[in-house]
Amino acid sequence: MPHDQPMTVENLLKRDFWEALYQREDQIWSGNVNVNLRTEVDGLTPGRALDLGCGEGGDAIWLAEQGWTVDAADISTTALARAEAAAGAAGVTVRWVHRDILQWQPEEQYDLISAQYVHLPPDLRRDVFSACAAAIRPGGSLLVVGHSPKAMREFDGRKPPAELYFEPEEITGYLGDPWQWLVETCETRGEGHHTDAVYRAKRLEA
Repeated sequence: MPHDQPMTVENLLKRDFWEALYQREDQIWSGNVNVNLRTEVDGLTPGRALDLGCGEGGDAIWLAEQGWTVDAADISTTALARAEAAAGAAGVTVRWVHRDILQWQPEEQYDLISAQYVHLPPDLRRDVFSACAAAIRPGGSLLVVGHSPKAMREFDGRKPPAELYFEPEEITGYLGDPWQWLVETCETRGEGHHTDAVYRAKRLEA
C-alpha cells in the first residue's frame, strides 16, 4: 500500500494513515525497548501494565520479560499482528488489543501505563493522558515520553506539526488532584533532534 499521505494532524489521527505506514515495510521499528522506558521502569515492582500505542510491540514484550502482566493497545491491526508474532518468538504473553485511543478509556486499573511517543494535538493529548491517569491504581505510575519542542525532529523524512510536541511539565495538568500524585521524573533528555520530554508520576496510596 503506498504511503504518500501528508503528515498533517488530521491524517495522523486516522487508522488508514498508520495501516499504510506499517504495510509499506516488513518492519518499521527496531523491536528494542525504548531507552527511557527501560530507565524509568528499572526498580519498579512488576504488576499490571498498559503500553499505549504499542506499535510492533518492542516495549510491551520487554515489560513482559521483566515480569509485568501486559496489555498493549494500538490502532493498527498490521502492527498488532507483528507484535503478536514477535511476542510468540520471544516466548512471552501479552494481551494485544485493537483500540483507537482517541475514543477509548482503559477498562482496567494499572500499576503502570506507558505512553511512548504518543503525539497528539493539545486537546486530545489532555483527554488521552487524563484518561490514563484515571486508570492508575494507588501506588502505580504514569510514564509519558515524547519529543520535546526543542527536538522538532523529522519522521519519515518529514516534520510533524509543531503542536504535537510538548514539554514534560504539561503532563502535570492532566493528573487530576495534584495532591494524589508524586512527580518522580519531569525533565528533558538528550540534545538537538534527540531531545525528549520524560515524565513519570506515582499515584500515592490512599
